[in-house]
Amino acid sequence: MTTSPSTAPDAALATSDVVAEMIDTDRQIAALQARQLALLGRAGAIAAEQTARIPISAQREREMPLRTIAAELGTALRRSDRGMQNRIHEATTVLGRFPNTVQSLQEGRIDIAHLRVISEAGSRIADPEARAVFEQAALVVAERETAGRAKPVITMLAHRIDPASSVERHMTAAAGRRVWVRDLDDGMAEVIALLPAPLAHGIRDRITQYARALPDQPNDGDDAGLEPGSSALPARTMDQRRADAFSDLLLTGHASAAESDGAICETDAIVARIQLTVPAAALAGREVPAALQGHGPIDSSSARHFASIARSWDRLFHDPVTGNVQHADRYRPSRAQRRLLRGRDEHCRFPGCRASVWVCDIDHTIDFAHGGPTQACNLAHLCKRHHTLKHNTAWSVEQRPDGVLVWTSPTGRVYTDIPQRALEFSAAIRSGAPPPF
Repeated sequence: MTTSPSTAPDAALATSDVVAEMIDTDRQIAALQARQLALLGRAGAIAAEQTARIPISAQREREMPLRTIAAELGTALRRSDRGMQNRIHEATTVLGRFPNTVQSLQEGRIDIAHLRVISEAGSRIADPEARAVFEQAALVVAERETAGRAKPVITMLAHRIDPASSVERHMTAAAGRRVWVRDLDDGMAEVIALLPAPLAHGIRDRITQYARALPDQPNDGDDAGLEPGSSALPARTMDQRRADAFSDLLLTGHASAAESDGAICETDAIVARIQLTVPAAALAGREVPAALQGHGPIDSSSARHFASIARSWDRLFHDPVTGNVQHADRYRPSRAQRRLLRGRDEHCRFPGCRASVWVCDIDHTIDFAHGGPTQACNLAHLCKRHHTLKHNTAWSVEQRPDGVLVWTSPTGRVYTDIPQRALEFSAAIRSGAPPPF
C-alpha cells in the first residue's frame, strides 16, 4: 500500500496544528462579532432613550437620535451612516428576539452566517413563545451543520412552528411576483424573475436539460464557411448554453434557432423536474408545509397541486423514533433503493456539501469489491468531488444503520453527517416543537 504525503505523520501533525488554530481563531472571531452586536444594540438603546424624551408629535426630531449616533459610528468606521443605521436596527432585533443565538455566537458554537439564517427564518414568527421554541430547535441544527446546509432545515422548522398559516404567507409573497431588468456594464443586463420556488426551480431544470442537448458550438456545422487560417468559435460553457436556451425559449418559444425555424416545439419532449417531500397530513388537507429540495418549505396548497399533476410519487416511511427514512413502498430493489436514498440524503453526504442528488453518484460506503453489500445501510450519495476525495485520499467514512455517516479526516478528526430529515426531527423533538410529519 502506498502512503500519500498527506498521510505522513509529520504532515498530519502539522495539519492538525493548523486545524486546531483555525478552530480557535474562528471562535475568537465569533466572540468579537457577538461583541459587535452588543455594542450596536447599546447604541440603539442610547438612541431609544433619547427618542423617548422627544414628544411623539415631533416626528422629524424623533428620527434624529438614531441618525446622529449612526452617523457618528459610520464616520468613525468609514462606513455609510445609512448602512450603520440598518446594522443597529438588525442588532437590536436579534438581541431582543434571539438571545440564545447571540450567546451561542459568543461561545463560538455557531458563526455569524448561522445567526443570519436563524434571524431571517425566525423573524416572521410573531408569537414570542413559538419563536423561543423555534430558536431552540434551530440551534440544534446550526451547531452541527454549515450555514448553507442548515438554512433549508431551519427555514422548514420556522414554517412548522409558526402558528400563522403557511398558505397565507405564500399568498402574500406570491402577490409580489414580478420580472425586472438590471443594467450592467459592457452592454450586459440581468433579467430577474421573482416567482414561486417550484416554478423557479422547474425553469432552471428545464433550461439545463435543453442546454445539455445543445451543441458546444453556437453554429455547429457552419465551419465550412470559415476563411483559411481562421478557427471555429470557442466551445460554449454550460452556463452559456443555459443563457442561450433561456433567451431562445422566451423570444421564440423554442430552445434553439434551428428548432424555431423548423417549428418543432421541444416542450413536448422535455419536462422539468422538481423534488418535493410532502407530509401525508398535507395531502389530507391540513396546512402543513412541504419541502422543495434545494429550496426549503413551500405551502401545502401548492404541494397538493403538484401532487395532483405529478406522473409518479415515492411514498417514504419514517422511523417514529429517529425520523430517518426507512423504506419506500415500491418493490423492485434497485429502483426502490434509489428512491429511498434520494429521499433520505437529498444532497451529497460529505459534511457541508449541498450538491443535489441528481448530480451525485450512489457510493458503496464499504467498497463492493471488498464485500460491501448493495443495501441502503451501505449506500450514500456523494458528488464527484467528494466521491473522488473518499477513494483517493486518507479520508474515510463509516455508515451507521440509521444512515448517519461518520467521516474521519487524515488528521484523525471525526465529523458526523446526519440525514436532513432525521436532523430536523431531532431538532423539533428536543425543542418541544411538533414532529415534522
